Amino acid sequence: MIYNKITPLIIEKLKQIVGESYIFFDSESLAAYGHDETEKLLFLPEIVIKPRTAKEIGAILIIANYELIPVTPRGAGTGLSGGALPIYGGIIISMERFNQILEIDELNLQATVEPGVINEVFQNAVIELGLFYPPDPASKGSCFIGGNVAESAGGPKCVKYGTTKDYILNLEVVLPTGEIILTGANTLKNATGYNLTQLMVGSEGTLGIVTKIFVKLLPYPKHNLLILVPFRSLDEACSAVSQVFREGFIPSAMELMERDALDWVMRYVESSIVKLENDIQAHLLIELDGNNMEVLLNEIEAIATLMGKYNIADILFAESDAQKKELWKLRRNINEAVTSNAISKEQDTVVPRAELPKLVKGIKKIGENYNIKTVCYGHAGDGNLHIRIIKGDLSDEQWNGQYIKKAIAEIFLLCKQLNGTISGEHGIGLIQQEYMGIVFSEKALNLQKGIKKAFDPNSILNPGKMFG
Repeated sequence: MIYNKITPLIIEKLKQIVGESYIFFDSESLAAYGHDETEKLLFLPEIVIKPRTAKEIGAILIIANYELIPVTPRGAGTGLSGGALPIYGGIIISMERFNQILEIDELNLQATVEPGVINEVFQNAVIELGLFYPPDPASKGSCFIGGNVAESAGGPKCVKYGTTKDYILNLEVVLPTGEIILTGANTLKNATGYNLTQLMVGSEGTLGIVTKIFVKLLPYPKHNLLILVPFRSLDEACSAVSQVFREGFIPSAMELMERDALDWVMRYVESSIVKLENDIQAHLLIELDGNNMEVLLNEIEAIATLMGKYNIADILFAESDAQKKELWKLRRNINEAVTSNAISKEQDTVVPRAELPKLVKGIKKIGENYNIKTVCYGHAGDGNLHIRIIKGDLSDEQWNGQYIKKAIAEIFLLCKQLNGTISGEHGIGLIQQEYMGIVFSEKALNLQKGIKKAFDPNSILNPGKMFG
């Protein structure tokens, strides 16, 4: 696809829509909006626009569609797959001014929120009313809910409560051609027509720009308990995950941290809460929540007894809220810690949880074959493992070329063989699209490309993502 450049006349038209103070094309702004958290990639847009209403976005898209100018929607820029990178230049539409919680409906346990609201801000607002919005990505303190919708984001709580997609009832969306639609209804059941709401969730800003989000809420659980279990074998740590569920327990979180991940993050945040013994290879962070403390105490004791059947060191029971926060601080800062420690690439693999031991063994074997170090961590309870591939001694040519891509392809092929897939919550975006053929047939890919064409006939909205 050949796109056109933005002319001074087009800039004047855009200024009339949003006002001159919300249009930016100075070099500092372009650089700030030309990257996200995906490695060190940088693609400069020609212009950054910060609209405030769905009508303004619609007017911008009408111009872009007519003039064949690429448009990239952007949330907080915390993505890890390059989904918000303006690889063809053009317009960045920043959603940061869409930052209002419009309504919290306590009677129906629902809320209406704009896409630029920070996840944790929204969570805290509903907690004050005794309500609960479970999706909690590691970046919840900075990521936007709109970005969570775009990627169908997850987080530790997903093992019990589900991902973002399970909480979206309805969406207001501006289509690439400028029209504004509602995708569904604010009801818990809806069998009316195609499920456009769930089609939008996880579509990575390629089908439309979400301007209003209608979510369901839950009552907030009154109590939670947290333990950290140190394993002398990574394989046993992975095997223990599915065993917990087979014994009838449903943790509210179950996170795996390989030794290097925990070691690096403890130094990164300057924490000494965990005594990291020399022979420990991995830890499981296990949380239970609910409304009956006696039941929770019995269950956490039973899980600890179950863990004792493996080769473990002493289990750490978080005895205070401060200890719980400290342990969660370690888990949520692993990504930043690994990034600061070494040049790396992160892969977002997911398999059925009972296949985790095979996945980790296979990843380590691939690492040996390609002479690359891997560090594993993530949401073991739902089989979603983040794999950090460390550059180490690889040359720049190997790191940026086919050598590392072949290793990644082998990891993804292993996921497919284990009945998994290549992304659990980070999305495909720019960096994973070349691997889509591993998990989808040509027919399945063409059906998805046809959906994109139906929504965006001129391919102006977030082009170059998911399918190229």
